[in-house]
Amino acid sequence: MKTNIAETVQEAMDVALPPIMISSGLMPTGSLIKSLIQISNEVSSVEKLPFLQFRNISAMIRRIKFLSSLFEDIRETNSPLPPSSLLCLTELFSVIQRVKLLIQRCKGGSSLWGLIQTEFLSNQFHALVKEMSGALDILPLSLLNLSTDTREQVELLHTQAKRVDLLVDPQELQRREELLQIMASNNQKNSRNKGFVDFVKVKEVFCCIGLRSRLDYEEEILKLEAEAEKQAGTGGLIVVSNINNLISLVTYSKSVIFIDRHKEEIKENFEHLSASMDRNQDVSSSSQSRPSNIPDEFRCPISLDLMKDPVIVASGHTYDRNSIARWINSGHHTCPKSGQRLIHTALMPNYALKSLLHQWCQDNDVPLIENSTSSSSRFERSSSKSKLSGKDTDRVSATKAAMDAVKMTAGFLVGKLAVGSTEIQRQAAYELRLLAKTGMDNRRIIVEAGAIPFLVTLLSSTDPRTQENAVTALLNLSIFDNNKILIMAAGSIDSIINVLESGKTMEARENAAATIFSLSIISDCKVTIGTRPRAFSALVGLLREGTASGKKDAASALFNLSLNNANKASAVVAGAVPLLIELLMDDKAGITDDAMALLALLSGCSEGLEEIKESRILMPIAIDLLRFGSTKGKESSITLLLRLCKDGGEEVARRLLINPRSIPSLQSLSADCSLKARRKADALLRLLNRCCSQSHNPAG
Repeated sequence: MKTNIAETVQEAMDVALPPIMISSGLMPTGSLIKSLIQISNEVSSVEKLPFLQFRNISAMIRRIKFLSSLFEDIRETNSPLPPSSLLCLTELFSVIQRVKLLIQRCKGGSSLWGLIQTEFLSNQFHALVKEMSGALDILPLSLLNLSTDTREQVELLHTQAKRVDLLVDPQELQRREELLQIMASNNQKNSRNKGFVDFVKVKEVFCCIGLRSRLDYEEEILKLEAEAEKQAGTGGLIVVSNINNLISLVTYSKSVIFIDRHKEEIKENFEHLSASMDRNQDVSSSSQSRPSNIPDEFRCPISLDLMKDPVIVASGHTYDRNSIARWINSGHHTCPKSGQRLIHTALMPNYALKSLLHQWCQDNDVPLIENSTSSSSRFERSSSKSKLSGKDTDRVSATKAAMDAVKMTAGFLVGKLAVGSTEIQRQAAYELRLLAKTGMDNRRIIVEAGAIPFLVTLLSSTDPRTQENAVTALLNLSIFDNNKILIMAAGSIDSIINVLESGKTMEARENAAATIFSLSIISDCKVTIGTRPRAFSALVGLLREGTASGKKDAASALFNLSLNNANKASAVVAGAVPLLIELLMDDKAGITDDAMALLALLSGCSEGLEEIKESRILMPIAIDLLRFGSTKGKESSITLLLRLCKDGGEEVARRLLINPRSIPSLQSLSADCSLKARRKADALLRLLNRCCSQSHNPAG
């Protein structure tokens, strides 16, 4: 497998890094010399050389420093140059430009991908030295008025450039070989140790190329993702697949290496996880006698037997899947252990406990028999895969490798949430927060790993960062609609409201508001949250105290909840109306459109409309928004004004008519805005016209 990876990478190199072609026409002599001095100084002053290609880059910088002396001498002589020297200098300018770009690529690109391409990059540097030698071949030194030192330096440089051999750092070749071995091990199929990686070796290789801190790993992932995106159009599926494998390796390595300081414990935990994730391991079904010393935590509370497939129910307790399924199917809706009523019957796999179970069984020679459902689904997956074409199989294989890495990472992190120290839990929650930030598949896999109950528990943590990471992880997970139901079913809403009310950090409070906004997209969730008056009070509190983004999150959550008519009065009772009017006048708040939209929505209930009518400043603000506001602000203002006029009758209409800006603004709106807003503007104009006619022609 290692050889195959090396061959594929080697075949892809020419596609991955095409030669840099920069053409440069003949410039005027003065401009050319000035440009040469400037670009030479830029290359010579490069600081913090990269770990990769260090020797080639250092040697190239020394050569360009020699050339810089030549350019300085030519500028000082200020004498006409022969045509052949102009051609040479133009070629040197092109070479130095490409040297600069190549060094930038080595510094700013992925270190791991650069290590894979070490021979190719070395060839690039060697080719540029040869081009430099070719340009110096036509430099007429005898015709140039140069100092003796400069002349000797250029001659020495020319001689050395002619004789220079290709320099490929043997240490980089060795590190590349080790990296390819790690990649091959990570990609092995149908192996008992599938997915096992020696993280001591990983850390050693990564450290040698400058990846030493968590930040280094995170930056490397971003660089690899950028490289994969760049190669997607030109490098082909194999190149992108190799880069994706590197991304998976770095992502998982970051989680394992930095979440636990003890290398041996890391390795042991990962071996446990690998055993639990190995779906190709054949298990004997022989009827060996089971040991009597089964730990209590490994026994199902129902059957008292060793659990084969531990799952978590809504109460947070763990049972064997078959036992609890029979319990629920027989008509029970309570937790057998606690007696608590189950608010849902979803069974979430407890991967953390399962990994420990598998390890204990291996240590004690106890066979575990996989249930028939798993075997059947595995057979179906195998059958369907055999029907795929070769190209599709490659694509599925690349995707599956990435998904397997996410599954292992999620399972490992959930295990740390379950049994880790406070520091470990904080870091695990942070890693899950990052993992859930992108990709619906990631969000689904994390929840399948059993993360939700543990994250909900951590919402009550006294550690500020742990709480912040937990609520943000739940926010990111809630973006996947199926997860919204599971988060609500886990009894999380009261804990989220607690964080919203009195979270340890402002970011935790604001992310709790954003989580409520996300959850309330589901209609049933609006109803459930609406039964908690504390949620509205806490959102109004954040609307008053939060940062600009926090105020926006709170306003958005209140708006979403108030789409359910039953919740509008709760928002009004919590004090939303006067605060929203106050925020309309606060330019720094930056939520004018959101505040007006929420006021227009709250005017749809009698309590909200009564409070809005008491304000004397709201109507002038709404009229100004008709003239100068955004499209959203204009539509919200016309909705509010129309509702006020319909309810308040002549008194409100007169106040509108007294304002000289109202009629022109409405006329402008009826011509320029959306169809819905135009209809409302026309309706309000007709209402005002009728009121005006009645005042001029009183009855009787």
